[in-house]
Amino acid sequence: MTVHFIGAGPGAADLITLRGRDLIAACPVCLYAGSLVPEALLSHCPEGTKIINTAPLSLDEIMAEIKAAHDAGHDIARLHSGDLSVWSALGEQLRRLRDLAIPYDITPGVPAFAAAAAALGSEFTLPGVAQSLVLTRTSGRASAMPEGETLENFAATGATLAIHLSVHVLDDVVARLTPAYGTDCPVAIVWRASWPDQKIIKSTLGSVIEATEGERGRTALILVGQALGAEDFAESCLYGADYDRRYRPQSADSPWSEWSEGDD
Repeated sequence: MTVHFIGAGPGAADLITLRGRDLIAACPVCLYAGSLVPEALLSHCPEGTKIINTAPLSLDEIMAEIKAAHDAGHDIARLHSGDLSVWSALGEQLRRLRDLAIPYDITPGVPAFAAAAAALGSEFTLPGVAQSLVLTRTSGRASAMPEGETLENFAATGATLAIHLSVHVLDDVVARLTPAYGTDCPVAIVWRASWPDQKIIKSTLGSVIEATEGERGRTALILVGQALGAEDFAESCLYGADYDRRYRPQSADSPWSEWSEGDD
């Protein structure tokens, strides 16, 4: 018996990996975070599956369901929204499973920031503009931020920021980022990326408060940085005609020439 933790993706039911879909179809028990995971994914469950919405359950209650399935010899599909590597409460579940000697595996999912980038038609790391993407959030009731992980510290790098779980404190976010990025820095807010009711507002740090008046909600991603919508940037050397690389050596003296000739 195995607990299969599955990243269910950002919202669209077809943004799930083939592995995740097949695991759902193979498990007689399915626990899913009903507040964020689309119910359409449950159509992959086999007939007779015990389906449990974990949204109203405590961690103790979730673990009790898992242990009961384990004792009955049933595999479990455990669905979380997005990808499990960030803000998924995965770590505490895995720690308890290790204590109980219950086996598990993890299948990654499409994260919200990737769905937002696709919706915006943007790349967050552009040559000469930004080469880092910071995934962060502000302090909330569930989890406080460590002392050094402040918006001000991240802003000082000039990286593209993907700020989760924070649109309800947008005024504070803007105030803390403006000194480093400036009022003309591009901002995009994506609500429910990839869901049918997805919404996008593009603005700047200087005008985003006014642009989003009455549109805050809670399930949104704030994206900040010069890479958003930038057009004046250098092209990557990777595909340059004179760039010496393994699959396209530029001369007989290239360190890749011998490798390339011997790999026919």
